[in-house]
Amino acid sequence: MKRRDFAVYSAASLTALHSAYAQSVPNHILLTTSLTPLGAERAGNADGSIPAWTGGLTAPALPAAHPVDVQLFTHEKPVLTIDTGNMGAHLNQLTPGTQALLQTGLRLNIYPAHRTAAAPQYVYDNTAQNLGFATLDPRGGQFGFNGAYGGAPFPIIDTANPLNGGAQLIWNHLTAWNGYLRFSKFTPSFVVTNAGLTLSAAASAHSLHPYYNPNGSLITYTGYYSQSRSYYGSVTAMPAEGLAQTLVWHSNNVTLWPDIVWTEQAGQGRVRKAPYLAYGTPNPDTNGSANMDEASCFNGNPVQYDWHYIGKQEMYVPYNCNAMHFSTAQDLLLPQALNADIVRWEKHRVWIVEATLRPGVINQLARRRLYLDEDTWQALLGEAYDTSGAMVKHHTLYNRCIPSMPGTVTQGWAAHDLRSGEYVYSGSVNYASFTAAEYIMTKMPDHAVFDPQEQAAMACF
Repeated sequence: MKRRDFAVYSAASLTALHSAYAQSVPNHILLTTSLTPLGAERAGNADGSIPAWTGGLTAPALPAAHPVDVQLFTHEKPVLTIDTGNMGAHLNQLTPGTQALLQTGLRLNIYPAHRTAAAPQYVYDNTAQNLGFATLDPRGGQFGFNGAYGGAPFPIIDTANPLNGGAQLIWNHLTAWNGYLRFSKFTPSFVVTNAGLTLSAAASAHSLHPYYNPNGSLITYTGYYSQSRSYYGSVTAMPAEGLAQTLVWHSNNVTLWPDIVWTEQAGQGRVRKAPYLAYGTPNPDTNGSANMDEASCFNGNPVQYDWHYIGKQEMYVPYNCNAMHFSTAQDLLLPQALNADIVRWEKHRVWIVEATLRPGVINQLARRRLYLDEDTWQALLGEAYDTSGAMVKHHTLYNRCIPSMPGTVTQGWAAHDLRSGEYVYSGSVNYASFTAAEYIMTKMPDHAVFDPQEQAAMACF
């Protein structure tokens, strides 16, 4: 498909946008007036298809032993369906990657937009403290940031400097609110081709986000914004050959310290560092169908790219996809694309950021473009181009609203290979006798260790 750049907003809208964001001294008052506590525009759009943000969707916290996923908006019907027959009338609200998938038979059911995103008050308070205090690494924004903790690091983007603004956007995505401590029961990965779907990996996992520790602070924060421990072949996971394997992953916001992965070698009880599970290395959980940095549209260390702020625009994006969690993999994962009758799309405003590979760096994805939801800072859509300029990948993050967290957080992600037609999906979905469940935890269980020495000590033989 021919590359097409977006005309983002009208001149009048851009003037208003820059008045809010392009400031030498960020105005904290904006986060309680025209902007949400995380930095999105509170107001809806002109025609009402994007409503105003009124606080998001929240509910009382549930016990730690209670699954938190809920069905939402089940009574609603699509207000619009987009396919190849009418996509020409909606091109300005469709990313190039979405247009490419529509050409393969994808259909989009567009539902009324709901701005469900919310976070605890301490996240809002920390975001306000980060404003004007967080700084990008002086060597370049892709190398990290300092001076932020427990909230969006850069709630007001520097739109006057595209390199600064782009780096701020990618760090907002990488540190987006996904809760503090979660346990996911059965999180599979599938490779989908015309021949059907194949379970490539499955695990249960504890996910810890030290950056959002409600009892922490900038002083106690060690720089690792995300830590996870996956249990392959546990009583809730498959395949059996992965029995008792575990993986511990640490990600940080100072890229001078690389992300670190430790793997337990099956049957040996030995733990080894896996230094190459990063960047463009094929992801073993996807049988090589996607690389490590393709999870959630972009994952891991951003140092290989220069990141540029492009603009902001109203787009159709997958949103409030709670129904996916209650589906079976066979119903959800169809050849070419996910089942259009299960995936919910809405119109939202997104930030657009483009990444170009830095000189001397090797990655098969030479240029990438991401579309970040203004309310959550998560990249919901993206496309990637090879060194010849051809679009070769389409990336999607499917979010879901968990009112009891509260938050609108990651449900799953997909990476489509536009050359082969196959795609990989990883996320919460039911399969065979295995049932997906998500739990919000209030304290660390004894066995949920994120230290490689403890990982080795608890190894199974």
